[in-house]
Amino acid sequence: MKKILVLCALTLAVVIVLVWRAAPRQSRFGTFTSAPKTEVARLIAEPKSFLGKTVEIQGKIADQCKTMGCYFFFRSGHDTLRVDLQEVAMTAPMMDGRTARVEGQLVPYNDGYQFYASAVEFE
Repeated sequence: MKKILVLCALTLAVVIVLVWRAAPRQSRFGTFTSAPKTEVARLIAEPKSFLGKTVEIQGKIADQCKTMGCYFFFRSGHDTLRVDLQEVAMTAPMMDGRTARVEGQLVPYNDGYQFYASAVEFE
């Protein structure tokens, strides 16, 4: 009898894990406003011309925050742009290596700039 209960509990645990992994995860956070699109390389090269302007960028996610997913980086050659998701998706799903579309504004950050997201969609 004890073996049957253990087997049932184990089977239930496996089913729960499989259902959880198969369930669709939210992939869109915030509201897109149809802001003009620009390239990540252009934001990095001409940051002052984008300050205070809402734009949309797209790129491959590199080095996402491992603890909460609240920020990641887009790369352009050897340069990187930090994308902060704190206000729109503080606990974003881990999508390192996948493509994301982000709308927001470039803001000063430490000695440089970061992209402050108001909407993000993971593909």
